[in-house]
Amino acid sequence: MKKFLSANEAVAHAAAQAGCVVASAYPGTPSTEILENIAKFKDTIRCEWAVNEKVAVETAVGASMAGARALTAMKHVGLNVAMDPLMTFTYVGPLGGFVLISADDPGMHSSQNEQDNRNLAKFARALLLEPADSQEAYDMTVKAFELSEKFQVPVIIRLTTRTSHSSSMVELGDFSPKPHPLIPYVKNIQKNIPVPAFAPTQRLNAQKRTAAMEKMACTSKFNKIVKPAKGVNVSAKAKGLGIVTSAVAYQYVREIFPDCNILKLGWTNPLPKALVEKFAKSVKRLLVVEELDPFLEDQIKAMGIKVVEHKTELNMLELNADRLQNLRHEILKDVPKAKVHKADATLPRRPPVLCSGCGHRGVFYVLHKLGATVTGDIGCYTLGAFPPLNAMDSTICMGASIGNAAGMKKAGLKGRICAVLGDSTFFHSGMTGILSALYNGTPVTTIVLDNRITGMTGHQDNPGSGKTLDGNPAPVVEIDAIARACGYSRVVTVSADDLVALEKTLAEAMDSNEPALVIAYAPCRIAAKLTKEGLCEVDEAKCKACGACFKMGCPAMTRGKEIRQGFFQMKIDASLCAGCKQCSQVCKFGAIKRVR
Repeated sequence: MKKFLSANEAVAHAAAQAGCVVASAYPGTPSTEILENIAKFKDTIRCEWAVNEKVAVETAVGASMAGARALTAMKHVGLNVAMDPLMTFTYVGPLGGFVLISADDPGMHSSQNEQDNRNLAKFARALLLEPADSQEAYDMTVKAFELSEKFQVPVIIRLTTRTSHSSSMVELGDFSPKPHPLIPYVKNIQKNIPVPAFAPTQRLNAQKRTAAMEKMACTSKFNKIVKPAKGVNVSAKAKGLGIVTSAVAYQYVREIFPDCNILKLGWTNPLPKALVEKFAKSVKRLLVVEELDPFLEDQIKAMGIKVVEHKTELNMLELNADRLQNLRHEILKDVPKAKVHKADATLPRRPPVLCSGCGHRGVFYVLHKLGATVTGDIGCYTLGAFPPLNAMDSTICMGASIGNAAGMKKAGLKGRICAVLGDSTFFHSGMTGILSALYNGTPVTTIVLDNRITGMTGHQDNPGSGKTLDGNPAPVVEIDAIARACGYSRVVTVSADDLVALEKTLAEAMDSNEPALVIAYAPCRIAAKLTKEGLCEVDEAKCKACGACFKMGCPAMTRGKEIRQGFFQMKIDASLCAGCKQCSQVCKFGAIKRVR
């Protein structure tokens, strides 16, 4: 059986084929589609969106301890949130196979950093597999459950944006999803409770396990020597050059260095040192090509093996064929430098913007007007930092906005200060932030942009949406009730589309000198599939071209007629207008109104 699958889809199919029983994750690009596709096998896999990555890992750990095969998935920064349980579980060790998918994002296409989570896998003494394509993503995931049970070790499969979202044909074999039989659970506190009395033995076991895994890695089919294909002309300069590489970097190496011997590593932690030594002795010069950190190169150098040094920067941003061609030009000097491809200057620039009718826009418009210092968070609303809204001062990580705002208050920063985060982020890691601010008496205003969906990653459900991953009804968690239960007395809900009410509410909250929580509610117009109540139009006879409406930054707004030099009337693109009426509230001349 063959299917055309992305690596994310391949992982989902592999989990079903391997008999995964429980899958838990928090959405985050580029990993989101893994759980969405696992949900298609809900008859055999119990799957769920957890409120954050730590809970997702803990759920999978519990399933594994009960003897079930379990999988958890997250983007690279999500693993930071999940490291606490993972670092201890590596001592305890799985019973049922435990697989963690970390989807890294070289080039930061949708992330705040591009950390290389191979380092975290080594830090956690986990077994690490790195697929180079969708077929390997499938094969490695199936094998990962078996390896996890064999060595009683968490297995991390590291995808990247390019592998997660690239598709190719995958041979699924005899595809017959069914749950793997549970391994009988037996109470064993010496294994499952890492207190000081037991932990030293567990630590020693982890060390012995690593040595056994390294020995097996040297003979694994995921690590292999690839020689030039028949008919490929091996140039004199390339002869004797061997390349060690892994993951998607292998694909670029095969394209640019087709005439070199390659040690392709797919099982990279623990590093198969004996295999690396054998390969190094078979070539005259050894080059290491990998994406992001010199994870392999540093370990190979530590073994005393000489590695070709070069000036071409590889260990930052995403690799591509042009960067590898420049590397070949530097080392072998048998190809020209790659041409720099520039975008057509005649094409209009389109920076990312909040969608037409997005309720977040009104909040940031008002915050800018009020002159507030705004600590932001991770979500669509990060776009509130950019012109013309210019209403966000910081973004660090999920849930950090509240602590950041509290820290600014404690530091003595004057003026209005508030934290802004979305509903999904609030459930993820904002609840502890508001509790800490209240407990410490810090007069911080927290604004929750409540659109009842996890918007940025593609409209996944969360505890406030009333549905689970598989579409079943769920209790709707009310944010105001949580705040009041924490002890907040100033809790206000306001329409994010009502700019007058927003300004009054936010000003009063920030000036109150007490902890406050404001819920600015407006449904995501895309996720809610809202029918347009009517479009907005500009009355040219009333429009004075003052430019106030353009400060909203709505993509439905375009320049119309120039009525004096440098001053244009606003025109609304009917195909983009959502009929939210925010712009009409900004116009002082009544030139914008809803029609039809």
